Amino acid sequence: MANAQRQHKPRAIVQEQPLFHVSDTLPVIGSIAKVGEKQMNKGLVSSALDALSGQAVGVNVVSNGQDRMAMLTSVRVRGTTSLTGGNDPLVIIDGVSSDLAALSTIYPADIENFTILKNASETSKYGSRGASGVIEVKTKRGKGGGFQIYYDGTIGFEHVYKRLNMLDAAGYVGAAKALGLVYVDKGYDTDFQKEIVRTGFVNTHHIAFSGGSGTSNYRASLGYMRGQTVIRNKDYSNFTAKLDISQLAFDEKLKIDFGVFGASQQDDKIYDLQMLAYSTAAMNPTMAFGKVGDGWQRNSNSSQIASPAPLLLERNDEKNLTFNTHLQLSLQLGHGLQLSTLGSYSYTSTENAKFAPTWVWAQGMAYRGERKTEEMLGNISLDWKHHWGVHALSATLLGEYQKKKMAAFWTQVKGLASNSFGYDNLAAASDRPYGGTGSSYADPGLASVMGTLTYTLLDRYTVNLTTRADGSSMVGSDHTWGVFPSASMTWNMKKERFLRGCRPVSLLDLRTGYGRSGNLGAISSYLTMKQFVPVGLISYNGTPTVTMGTLRNSNPDLRWEIRSTFNLGADLGLFSNRVLLTAECYYSKTTDMLYEYDVPVPPFSFNKLLANIGSMSNSGFELGIGVVPVSKKDMELNVNVNMSWQKNKLLSLNGRCNGREMTASDITAIGGMNGAGFHGGNSDILYQIVGQPLGVFYLPHCKGIVDNGHGHYKYDIADLNEDGVIDLSDHGDRYIAGQATPKMTLGSNISFRYKNFDISLQMNGAFGHKIFNGTALSYLNMSNFPDYNVLAEAPGRNIVDQNVTDYWLERGDYLNFDYLAICWNAPVRSRYISSLRFSFNINNLATITSYSGLSPMINSYVVDNTLGIDDKRTYPPYRTYSIGVSIKF
Repeated sequence: MANAQRQHKPRAIVQEQPLFHVSDTLPVIGSIAKVGEKQMNKGLVSSALDALSGQAVGVNVVSNGQDRMAMLTSVRVRGTTSLTGGNDPLVIIDGVSSDLAALSTIYPADIENFTILKNASETSKYGSRGASGVIEVKTKRGKGGGFQIYYDGTIGFEHVYKRLNMLDAAGYVGAAKALGLVYVDKGYDTDFQKEIVRTGFVNTHHIAFSGGSGTSNYRASLGYMRGQTVIRNKDYSNFTAKLDISQLAFDEKLKIDFGVFGASQQDDKIYDLQMLAYSTAAMNPTMAFGKVGDGWQRNSNSSQIASPAPLLLERNDEKNLTFNTHLQLSLQLGHGLQLSTLGSYSYTSTENAKFAPTWVWAQGMAYRGERKTEEMLGNISLDWKHHWGVHALSATLLGEYQKKKMAAFWTQVKGLASNSFGYDNLAAASDRPYGGTGSSYADPGLASVMGTLTYTLLDRYTVNLTTRADGSSMVGSDHTWGVFPSASMTWNMKKERFLRGCRPVSLLDLRTGYGRSGNLGAISSYLTMKQFVPVGLISYNGTPTVTMGTLRNSNPDLRWEIRSTFNLGADLGLFSNRVLLTAECYYSKTTDMLYEYDVPVPPFSFNKLLANIGSMSNSGFELGIGVVPVSKKDMELNVNVNMSWQKNKLLSLNGRCNGREMTASDITAIGGMNGAGFHGGNSDILYQIVGQPLGVFYLPHCKGIVDNGHGHYKYDIADLNEDGVIDLSDHGDRYIAGQATPKMTLGSNISFRYKNFDISLQMNGAFGHKIFNGTALSYLNMSNFPDYNVLAEAPGRNIVDQNVTDYWLERGDYLNFDYLAICWNAPVRSRYISSLRFSFNINNLATITSYSGLSPMINSYVVDNTLGIDDKRTYPPYRTYSIGVSIKF
């Protein structure tokens, strides 16, 4: 490819020796970001994505603490490029198509490197599947040599270090008395926030065996992870097994690669994080946490919260079973030709089981469901390479077919006879509500052909041309095939005569590219057809009969979303790459964007229609810096920083489809205070507005807090349109007050080695965005006190108002010290042990921020109703201390 990967090793300059030693911990630069084992995060890493966080410019991996294993909704490569879907990057594991869920099951110690493809000219080889970026994962293989055994183990402890400062029992009673309010006093002094948490514990174990010769090798590994979260009763585990075999045959002209991988992952999730957090904070502190007599204490006037203890008995358990295998054959045909074929099979099963006891739900509830996916992929490619004189030419032809089978079923019951069965005996329930039982099936297919041509002149000018055509069964019959071309160019300036003798400059590349890609993330199977599904139940001749009908309008004209991207970048290395810089700017535009539009009834059966009309832009600038200030035999210092500035804009929504003018609102609410403790009012906060970035705060302006004339205080809301009326509706007294997505993100790693000791500090940051502190708005509102507890400062401020305004809109900027790792490579003199390494890690060391809430690290990337809104759902901030050992035999 045009953007060839460059290893950061010393280079000779005009056949002279390098001036300095260069550490191999520096990142590989270029628009294709490569993160090797030495660059991966060194702290306690519980997921493969944890190892990548903060290491690749333009890649945002953020954990909210709850989804410990996967963090599936928090991965974006260069932001959001589609309104309705297809924003998750494609994951390729050892050449096999996969997804973020499968990547989360791989044990981090089995990964050799990540390669991030961001530009359309780079992702073009994956066609429509790579429209939102590609994360290529290469796992470790056996190497020629003797038999080796590797063991990695970690034990860690976690504790909550920050809580909301709510009124304790004495403060609660005193505030109620001072205000002359009727209150309930059960005589206890309970800190419910403290009662629901514990000291978390995590331990991980990984063992690998490898060996081989010059013509064959193998590697097998087993990994086990078990953890107890800081929330009581919530545990997680992951067991993995992996085997890879490589063999050369027929005079080493044929290479055979075989791999098989399996994982069993279980996660006991919180049933409703917002309900648990709100109930814990707002519960009357004079009540008991545990049972009193035969039940739990609660205030009947507090209808929107429940006693936290039975909430912990709710279950939301998920189990993922993953299996995949692949076989790849590569045959050298001579004359620069190579024939390769790949076949893979993947199977995933996700079981979800939920249980809500009668102590929380009036009749109780139990649910069981399972989703199964089978995916078969096969491709065949022919590669050709030829050199003559100052010319080099290579070409690739590829044909590929991918088939998926997705099946699901689910059952929900109510009217539990006993809470003892949980979700393990659905027959013990008396009520099976209509719609609670169902199943589904889909089998989409994708066929592809691709051609690539790369020409290099004088070993310094490279042009790459790629065209890929994808045919999908999910689009309309007239739009089955999408053609996506791309072109890129690279100029290795260091090899020019005018730079060959410049000793300080060791690397200088310029690159540019343009390409188009398709996106089908917003389309599911059968949307182009009329679907007849069960819509009701009636009595016909005394017999219950299911009625069939349609649930939505079909659109046989659905087609590919198209994303066009242009990029321009440069790589610079100084002093034998002791200083490395990479910079790139890009601009992409998504057209034929899928969105649901308002349509008249009749002639349509329903008032919404999915159609390809809208457009969106996404642009940015990326800068990576790597410096080795000190590089000696016994001492080395590395400083790496990557920064990314991103901006997207919703350009348009309205247009024509099949001769009909289609419209959608220019101002659409997508997030707000969503119920818990919020009683009435105009609660919308986050909006989608044409001409603005996705996710902007559209709010009334608060001039301050004033007396409402009755001894209480309220928000003084400005009359922005100066019509003499305060109108809080969408088209009233509101203004664009900021955006929820960061304008700039930062990742930085500083590592220092002295003899056998090394220390590494990882920092991640986000800047230029805002957070709406809905938690403070709710807990400083005295309207519902004493039925609902409040912050300790609330009685003194005495605010009796819950209108949303920019008063609670705060800067979301933060710099988080993600982990600190201190390691010792113990000197060993043993015929059996070749290396021994001990480590001490602190994860989530500290956060620098002006945000007044529990944590600024909420959802700031994924566009949904939680984007940028801190509304009583923050997972308790916790810190992890761990020790680890790595042994190589």
